[in-house]
Amino acid sequence: MRGAIRIMGIDPGLRNTGWGVIDTDGVKLGFIACGSVSSDAAESLGVRLRQIFDGLSGVLAEMAPAEAAIEQTFVNRDGAATLKLGQARGIAMLVPAMAGLTIAEYAPNAVKKTVIGAGHGDKDQIRAMVKYLLPKADPGSADAADALAIAITHAHSRSWSKLEAAVARADLQAKSSRAQRTAS
Repeated sequence: MRGAIRIMGIDPGLRNTGWGVIDTDGVKLGFIACGSVSSDAAESLGVRLRQIFDGLSGVLAEMAPAEAAIEQTFVNRDGAATLKLGQARGIAMLVPAMAGLTIAEYAPNAVKKTVIGAGHGDKDQIRAMVKYLLPKADPGSADAADALAIAITHAHSRSWSKLEAAVARADLQAKSSRAQRTAS
């Protein structure tokens, strides 16, 4: 793909943090790689967070994305689990931030709506649509499929942002032209 931007999607989790890398040129999507970084449940929290940090750092160094996107944390009924997820998410944000990447955040429902067309859906629907949108992808886990869905969401969001900026520029130019004609 000419002029492609490489995007890394991250689905944070303490047990498994999914990652997915795609290229986009604004119209086309191209699958690069995906996988999961796992932490050892038998280890302390600090060691597990370090395992996520080291794993994502390796992926980022190898894949060299230009931008990153991460799923926002949802709050569930188990406060301790939510806190641990938040800590894993913090590590998942730290890795691309340390590399100087811009990090976009997307709500889980926004990712589902972008990829499957509805704000609610299950993991199988996400995986099926990711395979449809990225035929070469074969995510080995739901975490990797979710990470690819997050990257896809960011790619689409980038396209919409460019379109909105172009429309705003055109509106500004039209107003300027009208003002010049009125002043003459």
